[in-house]
Amino acid sequence: MIYTVTLNPSVDYIVEVNDFQTGHLHRMKREEKFPGGKGINVSRVLTRMNVPTKALGFIGGFTGDYIKETLQEEGTSSAFISVEGDSRINIKLKSGQETEINGDGPSITEFHIKKLFQQLEAVEEGSIVVVGGSIPSSLPRNLYEMIVRTCSQKGIRVVVDASGEALRQAILAQPFLIKPNQYELEELFETKIHTLEEAIPFGRKLVEMGAQHVIVSMGALGAALCTDNRVYIAHVPPGDVINSIGAGDSLVAGFIGTYWRTNDKEEAFKIGVATGSATAFSHDLCTVEHVQQLVGKVHIREI
Repeated sequence: MIYTVTLNPSVDYIVEVNDFQTGHLHRMKREEKFPGGKGINVSRVLTRMNVPTKALGFIGGFTGDYIKETLQEEGTSSAFISVEGDSRINIKLKSGQETEINGDGPSITEFHIKKLFQQLEAVEEGSIVVVGGSIPSSLPRNLYEMIVRTCSQKGIRVVVDASGEALRQAILAQPFLIKPNQYELEELFETKIHTLEEAIPFGRKLVEMGAQHVIVSMGALGAALCTDNRVYIAHVPPGDVINSIGAGDSLVAGFIGTYWRTNDKEEAFKIGVATGSATAFSHDLCTVEHVQQLVGKVHIREI
């Protein structure tokens, strides 16, 4: 089983208008809403891949009900912890460019965190836990590190998809996989990266620091997988990017879902890149059919 943890789930409300101008009335050209958050996105894609998954985290209010009910309709199992207040709404306004307005989300207390760790204590040995996203300000900055250490003691592999200090501290606990993108890598090492080749030494450095596997994703420039003794690079398939939401999460789902089935890192990397690309080329998260169309266009080589 692959479990996902989303500390601050959302309803992602996507609005598209023509020629947006502040202070004017606009009619929506298109609107959609989806359950959001890194872990939830991973679970939604895993469900489409027919990989057993369960979404954990904190939800509240009418928006939390929408998240839970939508996942249930899609066939994704969940065991959310209820909190006071409404789960946040994140607005994605598209009008030529994309503007994001993200909510804060409800308050999460020490009591709720204890309940989450009780859930993690019950996770079966050999499972995989995926944690991702920012850590709410009311919670410890090293929460992901705590989760990695707790799960690792039980023989559970942990994937961390985070940024900044939360990622830096999680690396110390030797997670199974991390997936920094170009900007997160630049932030970690206080540098500028312009090409995939420039990113690879930093991916290797993260392995030296403790991460067992590192996937560096750089959009149209491709991706790199660094392990303790190998580096693979992938060139992404051609296509029109119409959705930046969830592409990285889909890459994680494609990689970890395939690895869970096959134990083959190179194949998992290939399918992960195809899965991320399929989401980037879609209005919502990818479909299995779209991923299958793209897999043959993903080229992997070891360097």
